[in-house]
Amino acid sequence: MFDNIHEECGVFGIFENNRSDAALSAYFGLYALQHRGQESCGIAVCDDGVFRYKRADGLVSEVFNQDEINKLGTANMAVGHVRYSTTGGQSHNNIQPLVIRHIKGNMALVHNGNLVNAAQLRRSFELSGAIFHGTSDTEAVAYEIVHQRLSSRSTEEAVEKAMPNIRGAYSCILMTATKLIAFRDPCGFRPLCIGKTPDGAYVAASESCALETVGAEFIRDVRPGEIIVISREGIKSIDTHVNKTGNICIFEYIYFARPDSVIEGVSVHHARIRAGEILAENDCTDADAVIGVPDSGLDAALGYAKKSSVPYGIGFIKNKYTGRSFIQPNQYQRENAVRIKLNVIRETVKNKRVIMVDDSIVRGTTSARIVGLLRDAGAKEVHVRISSPPFLHSCYFGTDIDSEENLIAGKCSSADEIAKFIGADSLIYLPVECLGQLINKSNYCSGCFTGNYPVDISGAGGKNKFDEKIHRE
Repeated sequence: MFDNIHEECGVFGIFENNRSDAALSAYFGLYALQHRGQESCGIAVCDDGVFRYKRADGLVSEVFNQDEINKLGTANMAVGHVRYSTTGGQSHNNIQPLVIRHIKGNMALVHNGNLVNAAQLRRSFELSGAIFHGTSDTEAVAYEIVHQRLSSRSTEEAVEKAMPNIRGAYSCILMTATKLIAFRDPCGFRPLCIGKTPDGAYVAASESCALETVGAEFIRDVRPGEIIVISREGIKSIDTHVNKTGNICIFEYIYFARPDSVIEGVSVHHARIRAGEILAENDCTDADAVIGVPDSGLDAALGYAKKSSVPYGIGFIKNKYTGRSFIQPNQYQRENAVRIKLNVIRETVKNKRVIMVDDSIVRGTTSARIVGLLRDAGAKEVHVRISSPPFLHSCYFGTDIDSEENLIAGKCSSADEIAKFIGADSLIYLPVECLGQLINKSNYCSGCFTGNYPVDISGAGGKNKFDEKIHRE
């Protein structure tokens, strides 16, 4: 419906010392991570080795009510997942947690990321007789771990052996009958952190905001390449594959993560404020108001206003009750669906020169509609400022960016040409060389902007990943 970047996925896991309400904790944790995936969700619990789970399409509040949580019963462990799928991946069999039953014991896996060698792994397993029930690369991760488990003394050893064969982005939580295992790829593309509640329960989650929701205190991030094992004996780290630097996805700070999260020591809110400040530093445009496009454009707009001294205003009200989708009776209403999502506060923009700050432009159609809303509300000028560089390349690590041939920055020769297409008076992107200033780090992934990827993407394919059976989770 919109040409915005879609959310990826969120993972959550909890280990309690006693049989308790782990399912309810997982529910609250997923609720905090709902922004990372709004198509489907699921929770699996382990009660003394007995696995129960619920998975379905819909928001967390739609899939789980008190009765469903009660059906999962008391348990000392739980893992949960919220998901956004790319085109062609909306199969019930792709909904996580992925629950596996094998000779070495049961396990449940949740995964955020995307493998670049999933097609090769899948083909290898299929040739040896494996049967895949879905089309996601999470099954390839599971099969690799199960394969290694047959010759390993423990599940964590199997994970350790599997990691060199799994290439790409993965932040995973694996639940066995007795352990919760959190592990992250050596590049650390996607975030993963751990915390502890006052009563001694350990929690692993995509973002720190989910820890706070269940009353857990942040301990630290899982290091790139690290394996964290949580059991009744406590918590231990396996650092065989640890990469000291890592390459966190810079778009986590610009768009994906919740602003109240802290990722690898950097406040997401602060990173977005800094993006707005950088945009304003070399911009001498005369304006009467700065407004942000909800949600991730708001913090950047605050930073722009702070640096430029142009008054900040609330320009849009977002309808928070449209959920994943809403009825679109005809083509006209589909084309104007942005009006259902956003309403303009006319008093803020009427007869004014407006700086409109947003996080990104993909194909340009949504940006054009938003600019049109401001024009209709009486804005004299609309100057668009984007808190990221232009998208020029595909992502192979879990971000649902359109094909390169559909990206407007690739089709247009200049920012002025894009501004004309979206109906803006001017357009300025965040300079790509300034990305490191958002997080005060030099190691991060910016492949979708630069085409320079931290790992070899040969064989990963492009937007035809569905045909190659590679799917972003």
